[in-house]
Amino acid sequence: MNLQHPVKDIMTANVHAVNEKDDLKKALRTIKKFKIRHLPVLKGKDVAGIISSTDLNRLTFGGLFSNSDIEDEAVLDMLTISQVMTNKVRSVQTDSTVEDVARIFSEEGFHALPVLEGTELRGIVTTTDIIKFILGSAGK
Repeated sequence: MNLQHPVKDIMTANVHAVNEKDDLKKALRTIKKFKIRHLPVLKGKDVAGIISSTDLNRLTFGGLFSNSDIEDEAVLDMLTISQVMTNKVRSVQTDSTVEDVARIFSEEGFHALPVLEGTELRGIVTTTDIIKFILGSAGK
């Protein structure tokens, strides 16, 4: 297994993102539509934060009650993306290695990292991407 493999080869390159000025309902719709768990938040072209499905589930009834849509909408209307997102986001560069990312996940407790080229968002890498890489390498 080559832990020096560049993260750009295992990241999700077609990354979905929201703008910090978007409303929380858009973030929730994007997460549901594309079946993703982490959504970078942009301020212009810069990554300002990240919002997760867990963040949104904490705000809403998260499917606990079958008819909670009205209550969920009210909560989502009261808050902004900037209030809910993690704003101390850690990112990596496209040439960072699988080992670099695995170490960040292990030591710093993150589950997803925006992948940048300079300051421009190029993708996202998650713990799932690292696990798939390791499992794929183990079988070779």
